Amino acid sequence: MFKIAAFIAACLSTVTPIASAADSQKPRLTLEQKADKARTDSQQLEQARLEKARQAAKETNEREEKIKQKSSQTTDWEAKQKLKAQKQFDERETREQKYLREAKEAAAKERKIPKPE
Repeated sequence: MFKIAAFIAACLSTVTPIASAADSQKPRLTLEQKADKARTDSQQLEQARLEKARQAAKETNEREEKIKQKSSQTTDWEAKQKLKAQKQFDERETREQKYLREAKEAAAKERKIPKPE
């Protein structure tokens, strides 16, 4: 039992200096230093957020421009379709007028109906 206690004591004595050495190497910050570090971190975080917001705004503007261009192209297409429809309507109206004129002329002619034999 004495050997086990001695072994534990030896292990603890080797662990304690290592832990205290690690503690002595770690710099201790004063409250003022901690506050300065917190301010710096806060400013960096704010700058990162601002940059993300700028990037998002830029992407939104680019999408809006694409949509505007696409809608103007659609407007051009719509205008072409309206012109095409108007042209077809005019052609149809001209044909109808022609048929009506021919029908009137045919109705105005005197016809000789052959007498039945």
